[in-house]
Amino acid sequence: MPGKTNRSASSTDIPYVTPRIPASTVLDIATPQGGSDTPSAQALLAAIVESSDDAIISKSLDGFITSWNKGAERLFGFSAEEAVGQHIAILIPADRRHEEDTIIASIREGKRIEHYETVRRHKDGSLLDISLTVSPVRDSNGAIIGASKIARGISERKHAAQRQMLLLREMNHRVKNIFAIMSAVIGVSERTATTVKELTSDIRARINTLAIAYELTLPDIGLTVVQFRETSLFTLVKALFAAHQGADIERASIRGQDVPVRGTTLTSLALLLHEFSTNAVKYGALSTPAGRIEIDVRYDPDFVLTWTEIGGPSVTQPEGSGGFGSQLERATIGSLQGSIHRDWDPAGLKIMLRIPADILPRTRPTEEA
Repeated sequence: MPGKTNRSASSTDIPYVTPRIPASTVLDIATPQGGSDTPSAQALLAAIVESSDDAIISKSLDGFITSWNKGAERLFGFSAEEAVGQHIAILIPADRRHEEDTIIASIREGKRIEHYETVRRHKDGSLLDISLTVSPVRDSNGAIIGASKIARGISERKHAAQRQMLLLREMNHRVKNIFAIMSAVIGVSERTATTVKELTSDIRARINTLAIAYELTLPDIGLTVVQFRETSLFTLVKALFAAHQGADIERASIRGQDVPVRGTTLTSLALLLHEFSTNAVKYGALSTPAGRIEIDVRYDPDFVLTWTEIGGPSVTQPEGSGGFGSQLERATIGSLQGSIHRDWDPAGLKIMLRIPADILPRTRPTEEA
């Protein structure tokens, strides 16, 4: 009506305000045509809307955009010049169009929609996870003439929740594996140990080996993306020998093709290498000051690890099924579908560990990396 101010306003909660502004404020989102309102108050509210990190949009009841702040530009990619006058459908994916009818129906009834999580479309066509709060916009007579929307991007929050769920699943899987392996370790140690002291020592050493293997793949604290690391065979060998030999890790050398290892393959290899090195310390090359171990890794096309002991005492094949060919070794190599062959050369034991290439490939598939 001529001579009057055409105004549209909505009751909008503003969480951070100065002491002079109440927490619930009637937000004028129209351009005033008269002078009845305090210009400084209107300018302050306009500045709050314009500087907000959230997208603040107003639209008519038939869905046409009437205002568009900088937050909306950042979130959706459209400038105000591009968006104002367009239908709100430019933001809505085809499979979400029904939501707009439901929202408008609620607005016509004077209802406010809070923190409604949905999906909207960016200018470049990508989909955005957002949280919407939609309020009725009323004119000076209280009639509902449109709606104001506050949209906040929650894609990062969604992705963080998904990463957390993947982490929990991975941890659950790993804990189950640890209990299964520890149960096997205790069972085998109990059957092969001759004294309580030997049993305790064997179990402690094998559990320590598992701890070393798992520590190599723990995620770095503080990473944005939580992901269990993949380690390498050479890194595993060096870590295990450092645990056995302390600072004197030069007594073991490894050459050939390094390969990525993780998961159950990692723990199985750690247990096998632990058994090899423990026996070398007790009976083989590492039981003498001059002894050393040479490890060679290659593919032919299967994975082949050759363990050669040099400079130790003369060795002979033990009787029975115990000794070097322990039950734990056989169970572990069975889980890898591999084989172990020993050459009992008096000059030094040679072990050939063979694992199919599809179980331990040269490189890890992309989806597992």
